[in-house]
Amino acid sequence: MAQVTVQIDGKAYRMACEEGQEGHLTELAARFDRYVMHLKSQFGEIGDLRLTVMAGIMVMDELSDVSRRLKALETETENLARSRESMLAASDKSDTLLVAALGELTNQINGITQKINGG
Repeated sequence: MAQVTVQIDGKAYRMACEEGQEGHLTELAARFDRYVMHLKSQFGEIGDLRLTVMAGIMVMDELSDVSRRLKALETETENLARSRESMLAASDKSDTLLVAALGELTNQINGITQKINGG
């Protein structure tokens, strides 16, 4: 198991992670630190625990919004897939009707041709 030291609110935290995930964990910590710094700039020194809780709630709020948007996109994708299937089925039906009509027209033309040629 790999270890990485991240900085949040100017404090170093040593954390374990899977091999190869060090950069990802460092980026996540940097993003979280930006939340903490944003809150700190707005509210000043209100305590580490309070800043961390507030930043965590902000992250969860964004996660909730992203989850809601993802669900809406998944629903839209499902609806589009159903519409596509309906359209393909309608197109197949139209193709079948067209082929039948062309077959009938061909038979009629052949019948006329035979009558013209004295057959």
